[in-house]
Amino acid sequence: MDEVKVVVAHSERATLRVGDVFLKVDADQAHIDVEVEAMALAPVPTPEVLWRKPSVLAIAAIPGTALGRLGEPSTASPAAWAAAGAAIGKLHDAPLPPWPGRAGQGLDELAADLDGECEWLVTNAVLPADLVARNRQVAEAALRSWTPVFTHGDLQITHVFVDGDEITGIIDWSEAGQGDALYDLATFTLGHEERLGDVVAGYGADVDLDVIRAWWSLRSLLGVRWLVEHGFDPFAPGCEVDVLRARM
Repeated sequence: MDEVKVVVAHSERATLRVGDVFLKVDADQAHIDVEVEAMALAPVPTPEVLWRKPSVLAIAAIPGTALGRLGEPSTASPAAWAAAGAAIGKLHDAPLPPWPGRAGQGLDELAADLDGECEWLVTNAVLPADLVARNRQVAEAALRSWTPVFTHGDLQITHVFVDGDEITGIIDWSEAGQGDALYDLATFTLGHEERLGDVVAGYGADVDLDVIRAWWSLRSLLGVRWLVEHGFDPFAPGCEVDVLRARM
C-alpha cells in the first residue's frame, strides 16, 4: 500500500500525496472551483484532474521535479529558468479569465493591508523598525496602475516542475485570475534574485525591475505574520526576512 505523505497542511488547506495522486483539501470550495477552471484555461502544462468532490480535488502527479525551494540554492540550469520565464510569458499573454485573482488586489486595499502589517511587525517587535520602514519605502513602487493579465497568483518555484530544461507542469492554481504580471514574476524569483535575468530573458517582454524588487519587499512584509501564525518560519535562511534584509 502506498504511503500517505503530507505535502503541506495548515488551517486553510492541506495537500496529501498517495502514490501518483495528490489530494487537495480546501475549506473554501471556491478555491477548488477556481483551480479547476484556471487549469482548463491556462496555455501551459498543468496536472490532470482525476476527480473532484466538495472540498477535495484529486490530481495526477506530473513528471520532473520542482525548479527549486525558497531558502535553498536551485540546481536547475539557466535554460530551465528561462523556459519557466517563457511559460509565464505565455500565460500572461493568454485571454483573461473572467474573475480577479490574488495578484489583482485593489491598490487602496493593498496599501491598507501593507500599512497594517508594518504596524503589527513593529508594535510586536517581530522585526526592527528600520528594516520595516526601508522595505515599506521600497514596496511603494509596486503600488501603481497596471494592465490586468492572466496570473497564477501563487507562482512559487515549488509550483513549477521541470525535467532537464523543459517545463513539465505548473501546479496550485487556486489563486489564479486577473492580476499584475510583475506580481507573478516577483513571487517566482523571491529569494532567488540571481535568477531574475534568466527568467526575464525567457519571458520575452520588457519588465520594470524596480517594481519586481518592490513586490519582493511587499510580499515579504505581508507574509511574515501569516507564516508565523500557520507554523512556517520566515526567519529561515534565504526566506522572507532575509529577502527584507537584502534591501537594506
